[in-house]
Amino acid sequence: MSGRKIGNVILQVADVSLAFGGVKALQDVSFDVREHEIRAIIGPNGAGKSSMLNVINGVYTPQQGKITFLGKTRGAMDPHDAAAMGIARTFQSLALFKGMSVLDNIMTGRNLRMRTGLLAQAVHLGFARREELRHREYVEHIIDFLEIQAYRKTAVGRLPYGLQKRVDLGRALAMEPRMLLLDEPMAGMNLEEKEDMCRFVLDVNDEFGTTIVLIEHDMGVVMDISDRVVVLDYGKKIGDGTPDEVRSSQGVIDAYLGVAH
Repeated sequence: MSGRKIGNVILQVADVSLAFGGVKALQDVSFDVREHEIRAIIGPNGAGKSSMLNVINGVYTPQQGKITFLGKTRGAMDPHDAAAMGIARTFQSLALFKGMSVLDNIMTGRNLRMRTGLLAQAVHLGFARREELRHREYVEHIIDFLEIQAYRKTAVGRLPYGLQKRVDLGRALAMEPRMLLLDEPMAGMNLEEKEDMCRFVLDVNDEFGTTIVLIEHDMGVVMDISDRVVVLDYGKKIGDGTPDEVRSSQGVIDAYLGVAH
């Protein structure tokens, strides 16, 4: 790990339960996330991992429990409020604008930070023009950081999958989030693409100082890059600790990692 300093708790999930009809997606789940850490959520399919991210960024409202982010406690919040508070999210299935260029896709992540109205933006009035240039400068910095300069003007739909995932990460970074939720950022990638994405996740955490909460199926990746890991199984928390602690927990081994050799 780098020399970054892990700080105080910025997200507290307390006794969260979520059900759809009779199906319990989450049952009394509690854990915390500290500033600047990489916090992984793991578990078998159907364990409730994506549901947990959806609760944190306001897509789902839990039937019970509380989420405290940066000292503000809430039972529910919509995704726009979450974004305004500094929580950004990438999705398992890419939600990019396939016909738009890489640059324009990442620019959409700046919308939350634009203060001028649509009319002013449309006619490029003085302040709006200056503001757009500032936002473009920030986006160009992200494009350089993610090493996708060669594709700035390329329609996203024409890029290989691994690069599309990188654009998705760029759009989330354009929001300048305090906390970034990554939903299976390595899914569907080959080994080389995974190694690249791991490096970018570590660099985002290190250089931008962004706190990262990540769902990932690749145990090698999780154990390599995470500071702490929370383990879910059938909506319940069955483990929480450092990668080494989680790896050696008998409950986790039984539920998820297979028999210890």
